[in-house]
Amino acid sequence: MTPLVVALWLLNVTLDTVGQLAFKAAAGDPRAGDGVARWKYMASRPWIWIGVVSYVVEFLVWIAFLSLVDLSEGVLLGSINIVVIMIAGRILFKEKLTPLRVTGILLVTAGVAIVGVAGGG
Repeated sequence: MTPLVVALWLLNVTLDTVGQLAFKAAAGDPRAGDGVARWKYMASRPWIWIGVVSYVVEFLVWIAFLSLVDLSEGVLLGSINIVVIMIAGRILFKEKLTPLRVTGILLVTAGVAIVGVAGGG
């Protein structure tokens, strides 16, 4: 992979992770209330907008990334987002990592490593 492809891939992972974490922070705020009041509260807080902006920029980065790699390679490399988000969720939100989830993380990581090493081959 070229340095540009790696940079776009890492930027995509970062933006996706920031977006997911921001949405989780917005949705998990206990002050949000219920129903329409919940949505109004979330819309007035920065977390939801950080998530939206992250996803808009990620979309543009993803298109740039896909323009440089095969779709099959790009989608497989993009799956590392799941691993990063799961680990970040554990660190920031104290979410549980069960043995089955850890096994999944290891398998996805191994698959991404294989694709990354063999990519373009």
